[in-house]
Amino acid sequence: MKAISIRQPWASYIAKGKKTIETRSQPINYRGDLLIVSSKTGPAKGLPLGKALCMAKLVDCRPMTENDEEAAMVKFLPGMFAWVLKDIRPIEPFPVQGKQGLYEVDYNDLNGDR
Repeated sequence: MKAISIRQPWASYIAKGKKTIETRSQPINYRGDLLIVSSKTGPAKGLPLGKALCMAKLVDCRPMTENDEEAAMVKFLPGMFAWVLKDIRPIEPFPVQGKQGLYEVDYNDLNGDR
């Protein structure tokens, strides 16, 4: 399954359905299920690090606009891309070795066969 690592607290905001747009400097052609993984580094304040937190459908990727600020939970930045997430489904968190960019997580990991 495709996965992406996101720093905290934004990964948890996605898992809770509060953040529905992830902003990135690169566009992506992929559409479909995406595993949201919290990065191992960054300010955690009690939030899980290095764990898969939820699944979401990546339904669109387009240039970010000022109208995306609320859903992205960040200020508009010209040149950024809005990765639009729908159907966010929290899961039982489990450890994932994150990577930069889009990467694969073995499907067996999602079934608890770690």
